[in-house]
Amino acid sequence: EPGFSYKETIATGSSAAARGGYTTVCTMPNLNPAPDTAEHLGVQLEMIRQGAVVKVVPYGTITMRQNGGGELSDMAAMRDEVVGFSDDGRGVQEDAVMEAAMREAARLGKPIVAHCEVNSLLHGGYIHDGEYARLHGHRGICSESEWKQVERDIELVRLTNCPLHICHISTKKGLDLVRAAKADGLPVTCEVTPHHLFLNEEDITDAYDTNLKMNPPLRSRADREALVAGLQDGTIEVIATDHAPHTAAEKARGLAGSAMGVVGLECAFAVLNTALVGRGIISFARLVEAMAVAPRRIFSLGGGTIAAGEPADLTAVDTERAGTVDPDRFLSMGRSTPFAGMAVRGEVMLTLVGGREAYRNGDLKR
Repeated sequence: EPGFSYKETIATGSSAAARGGYTTVCTMPNLNPAPDTAEHLGVQLEMIRQGAVVKVVPYGTITMRQNGGGELSDMAAMRDEVVGFSDDGRGVQEDAVMEAAMREAARLGKPIVAHCEVNSLLHGGYIHDGEYARLHGHRGICSESEWKQVERDIELVRLTNCPLHICHISTKKGLDLVRAAKADGLPVTCEVTPHHLFLNEEDITDAYDTNLKMNPPLRSRADREALVAGLQDGTIEVIATDHAPHTAAEKARGLAGSAMGVVGLECAFAVLNTALVGRGIISFARLVEAMAVAPRRIFSLGGGTIAAGEPADLTAVDTERAGTVDPDRFLSMGRSTPFAGMAVRGEVMLTLVGGREAYRNGDLKR
């Protein structure tokens, strides 16, 4: 919302967040109207005020109508209400437009949060341009379509000193570029999704594995291994779900025709606790850092501190409780997850938002 309430509403999405242990979520601007002016942002803010169960902080768009085109959004008018600026789902194609956006965002003290994708390199692809696509006649999305724009945006950070956060990084080459930028002292951060950490193109088995279709796509085994290493060494600071709800009909058209995106808010903690902490890949403290501490720090969200006078944004979890990821029990309207049926260990028991119970042991509090 606004514009796509048949996919998800503020109420259902924030309820899913509460059940998943999230006290604060940042919403991407792929809406109608897109939040590109104070007036359009106001439509979403009113829906948040009326329906949100947790704290919801929106992004403003980088460009008008979130189309990646030549006209910048009214960033200054939205500054006080947004966490940053993004055209998530679309890369900004023109170098000069992205440079202008970075200069304005830097002036306003806000980050640019980039979905990195070069349109001219997509060629109608819908899964990774790898062995599975070649063997089964699917149109592929090459890795260069991501890392080439990561490279461009990092160079623009050198010119503007604008904080840049790269969304859902999926390629080893892109991660190497981020690592080099950090070594140069540039204000560049990035995130990875649970699905890119645990799955790769080899997990696709047929043309109707649409729970494995997302953008960016599942990449190669080597890419996945590089992402895990990047999380371990701190190059990747944040794990973010890239929660993308679609209707069952939109996900029932096969790999070629289905919508890109999966949901993750309600199962992310259990999946990560099981597959990362449970297997000794990272510590529990590192998981908390990536899911809670680093996002608050990078995006100046506040909270998250257990101290007198601080807002009680707290989540209590049972790290040992066993269960199964069951999309039929999701509070989100989206049910498409690659982790359906996965045996997991770990469950959110209590979510406090500003000292108020938003979720407790299976019950949503409104």
